[in-house]
Amino acid sequence: MGIYAVGDTAQSVLSGVPVNTKKSRSDAKHRTGAPVRAGSLEANTFEETFFHVPSKGEPDRMLAKAKYALDAGRKMLREHKAGLRTLTASERLLTTLTASAVRIYEELTKLARLCAGKIYPSYDHLVEATGLGRSTVRRALAVLEAIGFIIRQRRFKRVEAEGPGPRFKQTSNVYRVLTPKSVARYTPRWMRSAPLPVDDDWRRSDEAEQVSAMVASLSCKEFAKMSVGGVLGGVLAQLGAAMDNNEERERKASGRAKAGFPCAS
Repeated sequence: MGIYAVGDTAQSVLSGVPVNTKKSRSDAKHRTGAPVRAGSLEANTFEETFFHVPSKGEPDRMLAKAKYALDAGRKMLREHKAGLRTLTASERLLTTLTASAVRIYEELTKLARLCAGKIYPSYDHLVEATGLGRSTVRRALAVLEAIGFIIRQRRFKRVEAEGPGPRFKQTSNVYRVLTPKSVARYTPRWMRSAPLPVDDDWRRSDEAEQVSAMVASLSCKEFAKMSVGGVLGGVLAQLGAAMDNNEERERKASGRAKAGFPCAS
């Protein structure tokens, strides 16, 4: 992994846009070498909201669903090759799931269980833990990400080096494991979430109607206080009160006009 100086190319490095890697006219190597990869975020600035602490038994259930999805994808691919079915876009994507990808997913779910959802293994760790080749690990992660089994975020970090200005280099990715909705239909019924009772749907619909009616009855001032709050809510409440007063004056003026009285300003 290269180390990069922040000078004329600081904006490019921080935004993740590739910086110039060409040699100068003197044929000397460009001092920034290669860029921090596109889409990278600085380490230790976002992980607190990115990671998810799994509930008890959740990683094992997620892995079991991935294995059922692997079997389903293989079956669909055989039927497609035999001309027995036409695959949808989501089904075609599921057929790309491989045993290697599920093995990588198993390692990630294990780390989620052992590390309270904090998953940031290096490629070297995944290679060592699974016995798979580096290129196989790379392809497996791409498949898992495409289907929706993982969210992957690249990171960079600041390092000390000779020369002026702070410097940066790429560090390990962070991961969040998921169960995509597209695989739910291929898991046993006992592993699926129970549907909500009909009366619960009615209750939710009734509550939504009541909330909508309540919001519609609020004045501009009351709506600003309820929806925003704080200092900004106070400012918006003042503007709302002015709008309410203006509407009230217009309503009274309209009433006088209908009664045959001249409108007062």
